[in-house]
Amino acid sequence: MTNPPHAAPGKTLSPPARRALEEAAKRRQQELDLQKTKPLPPEKSGPKGAEPTRFGDWERGGITYDF
Repeated sequence: MTNPPHAAPGKTLSPPARRALEEAAKRRQQELDLQKTKPLPPEKSGPKGAEPTRFGDWERGGITYDF
């Protein structure tokens, strides 16, 4: 039996662990399907350039705020 996505390679999964990973994969797929059918509206007054939370910091007026 093959492991669900994001399972540790070569590890034998217990039935609850397998079920949890399968449910998580199903939720991720549902979220992707929802994003495709209903995209987010454009952001107003947001940061310019690359998404700052992706890199863990914000910059305002030349000052970087690190989380």
